[in-house]
Amino acid sequence: MASVQMKKVSKIYDGKVTAIKDADIFIEDRDFVVLVGPSGCGKSTLLRMVAGLEEISSGEIYIDDKLVNEVAPKDRDIAMVFQNYALYPHMTVFDNMAFGLKLRKFPKEEIRERVSEAARILDIEKLLDRKPKALSGGQRQRVALGRAIVRKPKVFLFDEPLSNLDAKLRVQMRIEINRLHHKLQTTMIYVTHDQVEAMTMGDRIVVLKDGLIQQVDSPLKLYNDPVNRFVAGFIGSPSMNFIEGELVRNGNLQFKSKIFNFDIPEEISKKLRESTGKEVILGVRPEHLYDVSLATDKELSTPQKIQVDVVEPIGNEIFVYFSEGSQSYCMRMSPDKLHEAGEKIGIGIDLKKVFFFDAATEERIG
Repeated sequence: MASVQMKKVSKIYDGKVTAIKDADIFIEDRDFVVLVGPSGCGKSTLLRMVAGLEEISSGEIYIDDKLVNEVAPKDRDIAMVFQNYALYPHMTVFDNMAFGLKLRKFPKEEIRERVSEAARILDIEKLLDRKPKALSGGQRQRVALGRAIVRKPKVFLFDEPLSNLDAKLRVQMRIEINRLHHKLQTTMIYVTHDQVEAMTMGDRIVVLKDGLIQQVDSPLKLYNDPVNRFVAGFIGSPSMNFIEGELVRNGNLQFKSKIFNFDIPEEISKKLRESTGKEVILGVRPEHLYDVSLATDKELSTPQKIQVDVVEPIGNEIFVYFSEGSQSYCMRMSPDKLHEAGEKIGIGIDLKKVFFFDAATEERIG
């Protein structure tokens, strides 16, 4: 068990391409931290630098207060679980899990004890004599986890370990890894591009874009208090709706756009006074757009008539899509009333749940 700290860590390839720039992260002992972002944002590179599989261009990495910049991967006391399982096809499950311990000359009895304990934790005791080709994807991933567990490392590193599994298995394995964390009480760093995985697994989430850390926070803090447009749009599914407009003063402070025009409540307008006359972006999540005929108890913006383009019923809720010009928007609604494509309805925004971003910088302003 150990803390992990990155101080001004950067990675530049060929002196030109910056994969990571000045990453500052402190991961506490026993914390479960998820690195999330779109493809190419640098999250796997950052993980591989912690593992020692990538050299850092500048900065410092500490594991348990020990500087590990020049420490070989095998001496960092970490275990890594890869996307492709990386199992030896000619070895049994037992031998795959025991391989690292055999290389380190552990006594045979201790190897057997460690493998048996890990197999029991992961419920793969009956698979120890099989070879990888006889296992399902989920079983192979459990074996890969078991191989990491037997090492009893200070830090577990996961590089998109569930991306090769189908949707149902991904959910099951998310639960298994969460249980594993609670059981082992070990520091874990987990990389994914799937924000649902990030939200459901991490104690804290590090959101990256183009090699830069955008925000580090708890899942709910990221969802309810994003610092900029990128974080607001990346976290949440379906993603947040963004509406371009401007703030004007006409007695009250007002938001004006092609689709919505409304007075801004006083408690919000206090934060926006310096942005009067500027172009802004309104952010509203799909669950905070309402059919005004069904939400009489909400403080909504002035109703706006829209035409329904597409309706997606998914059981416990429906997604209703509408558009303005080339821009499409989404509403998350109860299935109590099923709208139809082509139907015209009045919608409003819950004004207590809106976000405002500066159109130029995309930073949050209210």
